[in-house]
Amino acid sequence: MANKNLAARVLFLLFFLSKEATTFAQKSNADSLSRLLAVEKKDTNRVRLMWQMAGAVNMYDPDTAVILSQQALYLSQEIKYIEGQSKSLGALANAFVKMGNYPRAMELYIQKLKLEEKRNSPRNLTSVLMNLGVVHAFQEEYYKALEYYSLADSVIRLHHVEDMKYFILLNMGDVYNRLNRSDSAYLYFMKSLEEAQKLNDIDLIGTSQTGLGHSYLKLENYPQSLISYQNAITNLKRANDDEILCEAMLGLANLYKLINNKDSSAHYATGSLAIAKKGGFLLPQLEAAEFLTSLYKQQQNVDSAFLYVNSVQELNDSINSKSRIREAQILTSNEQLRQLEIEENKKIAAKERSKQLQLLFIGIFIPGFFLFTLLLSRIKIHIRIIRVLGILSLLILFEYLTLLLHPYVVELTHHTPFYEILIFVSIAAILIPAHHRVEHWLIEKLISNQAEKQDPSLKLKTVKLKMKEPPG
Repeated sequence: MANKNLAARVLFLLFFLSKEATTFAQKSNADSLSRLLAVEKKDTNRVRLMWQMAGAVNMYDPDTAVILSQQALYLSQEIKYIEGQSKSLGALANAFVKMGNYPRAMELYIQKLKLEEKRNSPRNLTSVLMNLGVVHAFQEEYYKALEYYSLADSVIRLHHVEDMKYFILLNMGDVYNRLNRSDSAYLYFMKSLEEAQKLNDIDLIGTSQTGLGHSYLKLENYPQSLISYQNAITNLKRANDDEILCEAMLGLANLYKLINNKDSSAHYATGSLAIAKKGGFLLPQLEAAEFLTSLYKQQQNVDSAFLYVNSVQELNDSINSKSRIREAQILTSNEQLRQLEIEENKKIAAKERSKQLQLLFIGIFIPGFFLFTLLLSRIKIHIRIIRVLGILSLLILFEYLTLLLHPYVVELTHHTPFYEILIFVSIAAILIPAHHRVEHWLIEKLISNQAEKQDPSLKLKTVKLKMKEPPG
């Protein structure tokens, strides 16, 4: 029996690192965040509130979570807030996982991974690597999932990311159990149980014990499997964790079936089905109904078997209907994202046009400023003013060239500060001597013009003197 509920809980715990909250609590949290967002002015805080709100609404309204996450991503990109970009990408990916759009979630997690690989945040890097592994597991790409889990595990060990140890151990145990490598699954589930006991968290303890029950069952160690399932059920009831409780009870039902205790098997399977119905968990309901159908067929209890066959059919219809709703959600969210992208592109285009106009104005202003300085040389003006204007024109020209060339220099040097500085120093080394020559020429011209105004005959004398100069 595949532990699908355990995998779902692994994913949930990984995303939020907390116990499951009720929809009412999540809505209340989302409302509080919405009120804070309405009055918040600082952009970094707005980004933080948006991705937190996206996480809160994701449980019951993934469409809204998608919009909030995308808006947070655009704003964080605009203000160059890297932590905001990372968190927004994670929240957006989580929303797509909720919809079942795993390929899109994978793309977003990879974008997040690229950001985190350039940063020094081991916990964030661990989280995104684990999320990539979980999504691969959901797509039944178990060996690929193990690759990402192994990478995450190496980061945890190297940087001592203590609060993620439990989750990586549980994830590894889950994948090995799915691959029917029960010895490895047992080892990881046992290690996860030890971590959960250190944390003194009965929910995590019950989850690990459920995994151990699965492992012992496949290893045909039925007494230990029985103990693990019974302990898990006790702890999960205390933690009010109905979803994993369904799985533990169905696991125990399967164990009793294997040891030919049909009454106990039917009892726990019926209990699992009842809890799943109460919680609205469709897949656990389907698993329990399919199990009871098979059990009653073996007992040749035709009426009961027929009853559960009908339940299986109804549940399959409900799940298919839910899948169609998810497909519609995916289409809707894709269109919403397309509209948001169009709006964002318009904003970017408007900013780019404004930037180009400013550069054009500066480009026109610089030669205009130089011509203005030349015109000043025709009137009586102090040389110091010419020098000050010359220095200003040089600074403006240098800054203009820096603005103009910076994107190309960054691309050429691949963001290497040493080469960027070297290039701009070289530009300055060319501009400064050129500036001195122009300034010298301008001052000489100014002195000459002012002298001519005082005695026009000086111009003629200068010409005559030049004519008398010997050739060569």
